[in-house]
Amino acid sequence: MALNNILVPIDGSETSYAAVAKAVEFAKTFGSKITVVQVLTLDPYIAAEYISASQTNDLIERARASILNTLAEAKDKFSVEGVTVETRLLEGQVVHTELVNAAKETNADLVIIGSHGRTGIKKFFLGSVAQSILSASDIPVLVVRK
Repeated sequence: MALNNILVPIDGSETSYAAVAKAVEFAKTFGSKITVVQVLTLDPYIAAEYISASQTNDLIERARASILNTLAEAKDKFSVEGVTVETRLLEGQVVHTELVNAAKETNADLVIIGSHGRTGIKKFFLGSVAQSILSASDIPVLVVRK
């Protein structure tokens, strides 16, 4: 199996940076192209004007700036290792749906994602993006725990 394209979703947590470290290993071994993504989650009640009329607000712009900073930090981690990376800020209401769509759009051969490893009641209430991607995607997913 060729690993030409690897998608690496991040959220700025140490766990997502563990996925970045694993992606560096894969990229060096297989000569893979890396695309790092993060999703700007748009709550339809808060972002209704942005979604329907492209009008932004301070909350959205602060979130966007924070995400762009996180993407830049991840890009630096790859650059230090000599790995070329593309970054993308995604927007949507359901994180795992945006990530699955990005994997398809980039023709990803693999998704490498960090997981906090929540179990029990925390997993029930907080959910798991990694688990949702596993369920919704036909692309192989490597889940990395810190």
